[in-house]
Amino acid sequence: MSTYRLKNLLAPRSLALVGASPRQGSVGGSVLRNIRDAKFKGEFGLVNTHYAEVDGVATVGSLSRLSFVPELVVITTPPATVAGLIEEAGKLGSAGAVIIPAGLGHGTGSPAEAAERAARKYGMRLIGPNCLGILMPGVNLNASFSAHMPVAGNLALISQSGAIATGMVDWAAQRAVGFSGIISIGDQLDVDIADLLDYFALDGKTRAILLYVEAIKDASKFMSAARAAARIKPVVVVKSGRMAQGAKAAATHTGALAGSDAVYDAAFRRAGILRVSDLRELFDCAETLGRVESPPGKRLAILTNGGGIGVLAIDRLCELGGIPAPITPATREKLNAILPPTWSGSNPIDIVGDADAARYAAVLEVLLADPGNDAILVMNVQTAIAPADAIAATVTGIVKKYREQHRRSAKPVLAVWVGADHKTADMLSDAGIPNYPTEDDAVRGFMHLVQHREVVTILAQVPPAMPSEFVPDIESARKIVAAALADGRQWLDPVEIKRLLEAYKIAMVPTFAAADAEQAVAYASTLFAQGATVVLKIMSRDIVHKSDVGGVVLNLTTPDAVRAATADIIARAKALRPEARISGVIVQAMVVRPKARELILGLADDPTFGTVVVFGRGGTAVEIINDRALALPPLDLQLARSLIERTRVSRLLRGYRDVPAVKQDAVAMVLVEIAQMAADIPEIRELDINPLLADENGVLAVDARVAVGRVERKFGGSGPANFAVRPYPSQWQRHIEVKDGWRIFVRPIRPEDEPLIHLLLQHVTSEDLRLRFFAPMKEFTHEFIARLTQLDYARAMAFVAFDEATKEMVGVVRIHSDSVYESGEYAILLRSDLKGKGLGWALMQLIIEYAGSEGLKMISGDVLQDNTVMLEMCRSLGFQVKTDPVDPGICDVKLVL
Repeated sequence: MSTYRLKNLLAPRSLALVGASPRQGSVGGSVLRNIRDAKFKGEFGLVNTHYAEVDGVATVGSLSRLSFVPELVVITTPPATVAGLIEEAGKLGSAGAVIIPAGLGHGTGSPAEAAERAARKYGMRLIGPNCLGILMPGVNLNASFSAHMPVAGNLALISQSGAIATGMVDWAAQRAVGFSGIISIGDQLDVDIADLLDYFALDGKTRAILLYVEAIKDASKFMSAARAAARIKPVVVVKSGRMAQGAKAAATHTGALAGSDAVYDAAFRRAGILRVSDLRELFDCAETLGRVESPPGKRLAILTNGGGIGVLAIDRLCELGGIPAPITPATREKLNAILPPTWSGSNPIDIVGDADAARYAAVLEVLLADPGNDAILVMNVQTAIAPADAIAATVTGIVKKYREQHRRSAKPVLAVWVGADHKTADMLSDAGIPNYPTEDDAVRGFMHLVQHREVVTILAQVPPAMPSEFVPDIESARKIVAAALADGRQWLDPVEIKRLLEAYKIAMVPTFAAADAEQAVAYASTLFAQGATVVLKIMSRDIVHKSDVGGVVLNLTTPDAVRAATADIIARAKALRPEARISGVIVQAMVVRPKARELILGLADDPTFGTVVVFGRGGTAVEIINDRALALPPLDLQLARSLIERTRVSRLLRGYRDVPAVKQDAVAMVLVEIAQMAADIPEIRELDINPLLADENGVLAVDARVAVGRVERKFGGSGPANFAVRPYPSQWQRHIEVKDGWRIFVRPIRPEDEPLIHLLLQHVTSEDLRLRFFAPMKEFTHEFIARLTQLDYARAMAFVAFDEATKEMVGVVRIHSDSVYESGEYAILLRSDLKGKGLGWALMQLIIEYAGSEGLKMISGDVLQDNTVMLEMCRSLGFQVKTDPVDPGICDVKLVL
């Protein structure tokens, strides 16, 4: 599993430090002091071949000379020694190592490769190299060279930069913000961001996860882990290199628009991660998420003694998409009774500059009881009339009492005390009230909470593998692309493009390819006979943008005009681009749709995240206008609508003045269709429709380019070759008949199946639950069930079985691959009253078939010795069954595929 042995690294019972040194300023010496200062509670030993003792602690010459086997080995020795130390630790049975030094290199023959090979041999997990180390305050572990140790709390930080991690530690020390863990991952030789997302997503001590990202190594794995984690708790990211563009020169408009940071932004959005722009905003996000839960809505009530700052807060709230909470008649009546007549009478609730602690208290209690708001921002501007610290003390007392009474249903309360001293800020922080220096910071903090609540809803939507709204002619489309590849071509010709688009129900203007002027006249005459005007365009694989060489002539109405224009276009292209291969001209019907909007949409290939869908305002100045948004496929209509709404041109689609609105969902449907095309035909490398005309009658493609190439699978498994996000695998839906003609329907699990899982568990006896979970199970939390239902089908799969007659869920089987995607661990659970009817056998066969299709080499599982029925079934299916060498009460079962 992705989290395999991570608990041994992050909460070890024993620890060895290799390379501690008495030298002043040495990394090994700093790590030793931190481990001792943190008061690590497990067994601890030092390994050093040069010193008999370091800082008063005796050393041994090798790991094997320790009196215990360390679960975790922390290495601070030179790079050349690392692989040998991993080999030694693996032989002893250590679970993993933190490799702090840099300089291990990369690739074949490097110390890094040797260390990775040794770790894999023994199933060890590695953090680093080139990292700060790990800080786990909850278990008194500080195996790092950080200057400080944060207090225990509920935030987890995963950072690719050691400097960022230390900065967060220093900030946390000033603000009394605690952490469940801070992990500096360095070069990610083994344990990566996705592994740690999986770990902290299921960690009960972690409320929110913070990320500092420079680059993603495995996009599919990252997206799967991030989407799973974000469904359970907030995940916030700050990424460096926001202004960097992709290094690859783009051959199409869509390729040019899909800059690397824009793709990262689309990936974070699809994963449900909240992206912030800088470290200050990350700190503010930590301030909010570490203290309060997300509200059910985005209605914010603002309580202030300063009207100006309150209005600024309302302006910022509206700008960011929040809603000023309305004041209901009942609430207004209560406020009128306790406030002077000069109060604002609206939100922001300005209680006037002479407000004292008693007035704040009275109004705050009314707002806390008011169902018309979802959260409250309390602001104070210091005056000589009422002490700010006294008002803060009163507010904190009321909030504490309110939270004790309401607990999980308590509204978030945030604070801004303008010019507050450390004493006041600490008072608010100690009460768990997020507090900020400005109203802008506070409103952003509130909107971070709102955005997390919204993404949880969005993430529960799983796009289907094949949208039901249309049925494309996949076979014809594949033949078009295959023919071009067989001919050694990189680009489809215009006629092929028209046929390809029409196979996916995307209308395109009548298009013909003419090799010379006479052929152009013949095609044009056909269009003239239909009453159409003609446009000619240069046809060349080497000329990407036709208008650059004057390669487009409009409004041709006679054969002579077509003949002359053909000669002019070809001559001009040869003069301006003598190296270009000229194939002739494209003849198209001239489309006159005066109120149509010009759009661009298409597909680009990103080196990290694979296929990307691009949408925006089209035309020849598309890069200059730069009004575009990106999304990772697959798409459904809802996701396509969301993509459109993130552009400025979306406002023009709604209609204005005498221009009717564009036909509903016509544009969104084209986005769904091209995303499906990318899934069906991975040989399509880039696709560019520009312009796509859209008006009240629908959409029409006027010009398009399609680049093709041999499939180079970017992501493993059986999903689309270049999709970082897998579509819902509907191809695994099955109708199965088991014993006595009992018919069941099996399909991949969905997030909305959580209530059905709870119902299933009610039909499982306590003994069967013990056999499945290895312990008595009295309660199943949302987080626990989320592990089962909220999958991305990339590293894990679960199938649920339903009785076709009653529609009741009767069983579930799951498999989760290990971190290197070579083997998978299975688990199965059936309704107790339906055992013995062949359902378990059928589900096990299905999961074995699935694992084989994914390329896994082995399936394994842990089965209790007294679960004789499961052990017998495993033997019948060909599993090897052996007693676990550590726990004789458990059998290890393995099936080589």
